[in-house]
Amino acid sequence: MLSHPEQLERLRRVCPEAEKAAVLAGDPCFDRILAARPYRERFRRALGVRRGQRLIVLNSTWNPEGLFGNGGDEDVLPSLLPRLAAELSTDDYRIAAVLHPNIWYGHGPGQIRVWLDRARRSGLTLIDPVHAWRQALLAADVVLGDFGAVTYYAAALGLPVLLAATGEERLDPDAPLAAFVRVAPRLDPHGALRDQLAELLARHRPLAGPAEFTTSAPGASAELLRRHFYTLMDLPEPAAAALLEPLPLPEFEPPRRTNPLDVRTRVRGVDVVIERSTGHPYDAAGETHRAVHEDTRDPGDLATADVIWRDGPPDDPRLGAPDEWTAEILRRHPHCSLAAYVTGPDQCTVRARGLGVFRLSASPPADADPAVYASALHAWLLHAGEVPPHGATLRVHVAGSAHPMVCTR
Repeated sequence: MLSHPEQLERLRRVCPEAEKAAVLAGDPCFDRILAARPYRERFRRALGVRRGQRLIVLNSTWNPEGLFGNGGDEDVLPSLLPRLAAELSTDDYRIAAVLHPNIWYGHGPGQIRVWLDRARRSGLTLIDPVHAWRQALLAADVVLGDFGAVTYYAAALGLPVLLAATGEERLDPDAPLAAFVRVAPRLDPHGALRDQLAELLARHRPLAGPAEFTTSAPGASAELLRRHFYTLMDLPEPAAAALLEPLPLPEFEPPRRTNPLDVRTRVRGVDVVIERSTGHPYDAAGETHRAVHEDTRDPGDLATADVIWRDGPPDDPRLGAPDEWTAEILRRHPHCSLAAYVTGPDQCTVRARGLGVFRLSASPPADADPAVYASALHAWLLHAGEVPPHGATLRVHVAGSAHPMVCTR
């Protein structure tokens, strides 16, 4: 089964006796992707991508020369993941990884999750390598990968692609994939990642090769395959249209960041500019504070946190009401200035030391992480000292947008 006449030509050259067994049948995998393109925003919401965020999808094939590699000195991913967490704002970027099924089968799911544990606590999501990788590709803004098929599909969709591993020696030099690898933009592993991504997005022009050679019959693979199968069985083909199963909507999987966040802020009146990242030097220039999820792996993180938060329903009997939980946190952690209990997608309850309890909510409902509002209030209180009796409305600038936030008692 071949997806393009170009493959048939190469087959003739290397194994002419196989030509009579070859069938041009398009690409059903790519056809399912093309059919699901209108649902890109649904797939982004399922992955917890917020408005203004860019989704970076890391992709690795299963060869030792791939992005994930084999644990050797040439592995790119182990050094890349902590740098992505440190250099990219968690509110500007969302990061997910698609690892070839053979990586999962070869090492085992438990080992993969152990190796990538710290990255997962910094917000990395591991995508189901069988059922959800196509949806992640459709949701992506950038694919950072290697010479595997997923990267090639991304280029065929016109997405910006940055190669972090090439594996040229494994490829037929006459294959379109090899031509793509030769011309695709390359990651500089020593350069600033944010600058490279910004340049890639600014200068991106879709490459013609992948779009041309992925399939010669876009949208027609189901028809071609069924016709061939019924011919082999010497049976009349059904009259109904041949159709492929649509891509399902993945389970909702927002990022879960339990590693400490270093927060840089700038306050100008009621405008608060926020930038958060994991692993950034705490003594960065400007005003900074540390925000820590209560479920952090290291309890020592809580002793140095300026803001401690958690999320959950407001009536969780295990934690008590948000007012009770916030009071407990400030009693237990004397260094902490503000405790925040996120109770919904656009609201949270906070307690500021010496100032009491406040309710924070987006107005109108905004698409930002409510934990950002807690950090914004903390930064603003360092300047204003208190919240007026009638409350305050702040403009929280994050992920390229301004989000009005109402603070009331």
